[in-house]
Amino acid sequence: MTKRRALGQHFLRDPSIARAIVDLVAPTERDLVVEIGPGDGALTSLLVGRASRVIALEIDRPLAAALRARLPAIEILGADARTWDYAALAAPAGGRVLVLGNLPYSVGKPILMKLIESRAAIHEMALMLQREVAERVAAPPGGKTYGSLSIFSQLHCDVRVAFRVPPGAFRPPPKVDSAVLHLHVLREPRVALADPRRFEHVVRAAFAQRRKMLANALGAGLGLPLDVVRRAAAAGGVDPTRRAETLTLSEFAALTTALS
Repeated sequence: MTKRRALGQHFLRDPSIARAIVDLVAPTERDLVVEIGPGDGALTSLLVGRASRVIALEIDRPLAAALRARLPAIEILGADARTWDYAALAAPAGGRVLVLGNLPYSVGKPILMKLIESRAAIHEMALMLQREVAERVAAPPGGKTYGSLSIFSQLHCDVRVAFRVPPGAFRPPPKVDSAVLHLHVLREPRVALADPRRFEHVVRAAFAQRRKMLANALGAGLGLPLDVVRRAAAAGGVDPTRRAETLTLSEFAALTTALS
């Protein structure tokens, strides 16, 4: 079994979907494109000649070697997309840094979080993930799919589910549906944060026990007395009896400030 298969990768074989993914970011001759997990090149072959430079990250050595032989104009790197240094990317003069790829199901979330951490170097992304994960990333407040992944993604990006992809579009077909996320990176966070690390701790604590009322979840997650959390929530204009999934980004930011 290859590393890609071990990571849960299914190769895209539908050319119309491959074109639709590339067209979401519409690379031009001024842009730098990074493709994650090119596999057998369904997306990669469409990028030849469209961008100033194309870098493809492929952890599977035989696949990388085959792509280098077939597409010599593409820079194929034997790299792990979970740890690669995206932050070191620099856009060509007058161009953008674009990231696209069919992300392995088992590591889709850590790759996405790594990309968001490296957001200062990235302009736009088109990423295929398991449909359930993609919908969580784009979910609005108020539902069961909304959580910390939604918040950390939407804090720094405009996010939408561009389209769904059926199992039959892949080889071998997965047992679940996929979806393509389109993300535009914001130059500034959607809400101002005095302490981003504290914000992350508060959000993770709130969702760690999401069935509990907010005050109880935060008290347990942050190790604070309930009366302290209740007073802070009131100071931040948030009802402590609500559940985490009902809070907006602005409300989490206000709550973080009050708890600090």
